[in-house]
Amino acid sequence: MPGYQTRRTFIKRDQLLPTTNANGKLKRNLSLVVLVVQNSTLVLMMRYSRIVQKPGQSMYIASTAVFLAEVLKIIACLFVMYRQQRYWSKFILVVRNEILGKPAETAKMLIPSSLYALQNNLLYVALSNLEAATFQVTYQMKILSTAIFSVVLLGRSLSRSKWLALVLLMIGVTLVQSQSMSTPPPDDTVQSPFIGLVAVITSCISSGFAGCYFEKILKTSETSMWVRNIQLGISGAFFSLVGMLMYDMQPLRQGGMLQGYDWLTWVVIGNQALGGLLVAIVVKYADVILKSFATSISLILSSAISFYFFDFQLSMQFVVGACIVILATYNYSVPDKKVLTPPTATTKPH
Repeated sequence: MPGYQTRRTFIKRDQLLPTTNANGKLKRNLSLVVLVVQNSTLVLMMRYSRIVQKPGQSMYIASTAVFLAEVLKIIACLFVMYRQQRYWSKFILVVRNEILGKPAETAKMLIPSSLYALQNNLLYVALSNLEAATFQVTYQMKILSTAIFSVVLLGRSLSRSKWLALVLLMIGVTLVQSQSMSTPPPDDTVQSPFIGLVAVITSCISSGFAGCYFEKILKTSETSMWVRNIQLGISGAFFSLVGMLMYDMQPLRQGGMLQGYDWLTWVVIGNQALGGLLVAIVVKYADVILKSFATSISLILSSAISFYFFDFQLSMQFVVGACIVILATYNYSVPDKKVLTPPTATTKPH
């Protein structure tokens, strides 16, 4: 879902069309709009779909939505591969050689795909127990987990300013969550802010580890990004199916897989499946500053919508914490300034 991309989608920049100077500004503005819409709508729609039900309508099973989102994502990637190959015979050959013919490569995706499947299910748990605005601010903790795992797994080093941004991030999230813990849920809902917090933290940790692990695999392989995402989707669909059958077998037998589904449920599934692909494409035209700006706008927009439509109690403590998180997110995304060392002075021989 980060934006809210529940499972990261990786696309090489050279697989996308270059930006021309004539329409570069238009594409940057369009990218900003798409990132804001993606970051905001998924969380708000997921939250709404979990707390609002029509009379007599049962709640849809979250694990079925996760599984169908993975299937839809595989279909979308296969469609893109077919468009790239242009001919059915070439497309079948690529699928046979790169996907079906390399089970060992698909097996490499088992660890990140299992973590992404866990993360996607936890998002529904979190949004069933937390307000959309509170969730969206707290979910920025994935920046902290990704930073730590990038140091451990990828050998990166963080500057002092970035560590300071991470400390500010923790302070802001703590303020927001302390307000959430002290505010009782509405009388007509069964919510547990503590369960929501645990779900968000676990999701952030799994997201950070899986993302860095996947990036490490990508750096040691020449496999196409679309093929990798299909392999990731196959493994993710498998783990989602196993989880669905293990934990929701009884309600599945009673009401079927699509019980409680309506148009909003399908929109949420489509947004979750295709939103990551769309964001991955528009990110070509958006630098890190623009992405950070989009995240900040999304936090403000989600808070405003939650306040007006979901009876969200907007306290000064939440506002201060959210502002700190926005500041920390922006500071972390700003590239470090390169220090230019002056040339060494040389003395001419006498």
